[in-house]
Amino acid sequence: MDLFDRETQVVDCRHGMGLGRGGGLAQRGTLSETGRPDVIAVAMSPGRRHITKPICELTYGMRREDIQVSVLVLNSGSGIPDTPMRSGSFGITPEEVAQISRHKLAVIHTGNIRDHVVKKVREILKEADTPAIIVCQANIDFEDFAKGGIKTKIVKPKSNEIQTKGKVMDIVSGVTRGESCSRDKLNELVKAVKTTMRSIDNKGVL
Repeated sequence: MDLFDRETQVVDCRHGMGLGRGGGLAQRGTLSETGRPDVIAVAMSPGRRHITKPICELTYGMRREDIQVSVLVLNSGSGIPDTPMRSGSFGITPEEVAQISRHKLAVIHTGNIRDHVVKKVREILKEADTPAIIVCQANIDFEDFAKGGIKTKIVKPKSNEIQTKGKVMDIVSGVTRGESCSRDKLNELVKAVKTTMRSIDNKGVL
């Protein structure tokens, strides 16, 4: 149980054993779940090149603003998507899809290679029918996601090219993987989450 100012949040950090590199919540294949399924922060797996930091700073920043946030660290979140024959390739399990889909909004934290960001987001939102905010280091926009067949709030893919059930609602770029997140970026994320949650609660997402 954590106390953030006057808001108390119960966070269960014991869904699964942590595997691979990482500490605290940032361990491969773990889910920490809050009492209310509002927002879920999705992190890639930790490893030599894939570092989950600053996912804990992002979640802490949201919780300080009274946003209920669960955290899911993907079991196979490192590697390159669309390479099924390659050892250690990116993937998401039906259980992880179900965990994401239980929440109103997903905050997906990825890295700095634009093509990988698009492919990973597409793979996650292919089955998870959940609005999403993308946090990444890469300079990327809605058009990049739409070109990859991902539904977005602003740019729509061609109807015959849509590959996702979920939709990208906002983007916070310039968040460097493996480094502390700036206050400006935390504020930008909190604003995006609150705006999107209002839209969801008002049934205005779709």
